[in-house]
Amino acid sequence: MSDAAHPLRALHGAALDAAFTQKWTTDFETVPVGSGAQARTFTLFKPANADHLISEADYVMDERLPYWADLWPSARVLAGALLSMRGAGRTLLELGCGLGLDTTAAMAAGFSVTATDYYEDAIHMARGNAARNLGREPQARLVNWRAWPDDLGTFDVVIAADVLYEKEYASLVGACVARALAPQGEAIIADPGRLALPAFLEHLPTVGLELVHRSHTPYENGAVKQVVQLLHLRHMAR
Repeated sequence: MSDAAHPLRALHGAALDAAFTQKWTTDFETVPVGSGAQARTFTLFKPANADHLISEADYVMDERLPYWADLWPSARVLAGALLSMRGAGRTLLELGCGLGLDTTAAMAAGFSVTATDYYEDAIHMARGNAARNLGREPQARLVNWRAWPDDLGTFDVVIAADVLYEKEYASLVGACVARALAPQGEAIIADPGRLALPAFLEHLPTVGLELVHRSHTPYENGAVKQVVQLLHLRHMAR
């Protein structure tokens, strides 16, 4: 994709923020994640109201809604887990990077990160937020799970936060993780109990993946109360 086709690709820093501000009302959110020695606080630039991004054309195309523009509890819990990992010398792919919190946390932990989403705005907001907090951007790639790119390669770690909110994603996410995960790699899926989770877990063996560990982290913020599961996956032994 050329910069001419997608002008945001040519923008960085304040120029990128200004371009987003021209599109919507924007805001900043301070996000503390992690605990102990690994605790960090990140500042995220974001749309002030995700509902204002809803596009009838996007919805007609594939029932697409701008979930990327909200900061979900699963992303916060996953970010804390990533900060405690050893990322130096390792590659990481995020499926559905959204605002970029988990991409930023993974970069802070030392990973070489490729952030992906199927919203063009999301990948640019993610790289802008990473640069805001860390002074550098991740690799960023527009990726549609229904048409996985053959040239994306494989990664030591694959992550996704709260992506199982539609039934069809049970098989789509599993298939994408299987293709993107290196032979000895680890995938971490953060999920608060979405409707596609049971089917996702049932589907894993059909794409050669297995669940090796599951943890539960309570999350509470005002009226929002969830228990976020971190699902650790790997390729099945052959």
